Amino acid sequence: MMSQRRGIHVDQSELLCKKGCGFYGNRAWQGLCSKCWREVNQREKQRQIQEDWALAERLQREEEEAYASRHQRAQSQPAITPFNKFEERKTKEKSSKVNTVTKFFTPSIKTPPKKDAGPFDAQSTPSPSSSASRQSTLDSDRAAREFIDFLKPVKSGREIFKQCRAFTESMVYKRDMGADELSESVQDFYQNLSERLQNQFKGSSELVEKVMDEVEKYMMTRLYTEVFCPETTDDEKKDLTIQKRIRDLHWVTIAMLCVPVDEEIPEVSDSVVKAITDIIEMDSKQVPKDKLACITRCSKHIFNAIKVSKKEAASADDFLPTLIYIVLKANPPRLQSNIQYITRFCNPSRLMTGEDGYYFTNLCCAVAFIEKLDGQSLNMSSEEFELYMSGQTSPHWPQPTAASSSSGTAALTQVHNSLDLLTGLGERQEQVIEKARQLESDLIDWTDEVEQKVQSALESFPLETQNTTANAASGTSSSSLSAIDSENIENEQLPPPLQPQMFAG
Repeated sequence: MMSQRRGIHVDQSELLCKKGCGFYGNRAWQGLCSKCWREVNQREKQRQIQEDWALAERLQREEEEAYASRHQRAQSQPAITPFNKFEERKTKEKSSKVNTVTKFFTPSIKTPPKKDAGPFDAQSTPSPSSSASRQSTLDSDRAAREFIDFLKPVKSGREIFKQCRAFTESMVYKRDMGADELSESVQDFYQNLSERLQNQFKGSSELVEKVMDEVEKYMMTRLYTEVFCPETTDDEKKDLTIQKRIRDLHWVTIAMLCVPVDEEIPEVSDSVVKAITDIIEMDSKQVPKDKLACITRCSKHIFNAIKVSKKEAASADDFLPTLIYIVLKANPPRLQSNIQYITRFCNPSRLMTGEDGYYFTNLCCAVAFIEKLDGQSLNMSSEEFELYMSGQTSPHWPQPTAASSSSGTAALTQVHNSLDLLTGLGERQEQVIEKARQLESDLIDWTDEVEQKVQSALESFPLETQNTTANAASGTSSSSLSAIDSENIENEQLPPPLQPQMFAG
């Protein structure tokens, strides 16, 4: 059991910052916490700035030397004639007029937005009639109202709201920046505001934390559509890669990961379903804190499932494999984008300490394990792992044993015989269908041939009933009567008709 866990086990010390500050590290920050990462990043930027200044100074010196050299050569040349001076002045005036007209008709990029415009009105956005745009506007308005209501009883709440709104609206000018630069701007604002609040509300760290939570909710609700999975990053590509990877690993079982969970127990099965639902629900949230809350609820359901299965408290060694199993079963949408969004724009103090930071760090470790999962991690050979990944075989298929080899062979033979019989029936069915189609074609041809012969016979031998009708029309009345009386055979037995007699009066 321990040999199987060796590929999944992660020492808790590996979750902490590599600088040894005691906070949780993050894989996106090279194993450092947000505080140490910012310090390292700032030192690197200061070094880069110094190098840029040195380069600028060197280029300026070279330009000055080149200008001095050109000036000396110009003095050594003959003086410019008055006509040449006139042409030079005329050329300068013409270019000045062109530049003036160009500037007059070119819109200034520094034109501020309208006062009543939203933070991203200057950007090309979908039509206001679209449901997504309307929903985003409704969410922003609701977040603003809730933020104002929260700040009403807070000292200098009006000033806090003004600062947050001004920063959010200023982000419109930074939409073309990279994701790291956007994250740094937001994190700098968090840090500066937190320091001011710490000085203002001394001895009330709980109030400062609540205010920062509301600040994050207000700002990220308004900026969500702009900073989540921005086009300047490859987050979407990473989402598709990890999604395909998880689909290819659908064959991984609980036993392979050494997950101490018995899904046959109803309570455990219910906890597993709830954990999967929570990790999937993370994508529907906009605020980093709410996304972290989904991860925390998922993790607590996992601990409950382990506790019920083992009938004892769960350990960290049990939690990580179970979290990996839940991620494989859930295949959460836009997993990498959500992780990157939380990493970039969440309140840094929440990722550095507390249960939210612990569970989020474990989720990052689970995703990293899934990306690097191989046969050795699952205690199997590389060949077997590749067979499972290619779909040629599956651990869910029954494997024959020595006791059932004879019965398995007989069953296999019967299966092959049935397949041969089905193949023969299929061929016979195709022959019957082909002959039926041929018979149908022959019947159609025979019908056409009969119709042609009948038509030809009618044209060659016209009906005699036509002449009989003509003679009947021109005959005498007696023939008509005889014809009528001929049909009455009994008329021959009747006595002759009475003859009129003349009497003398």
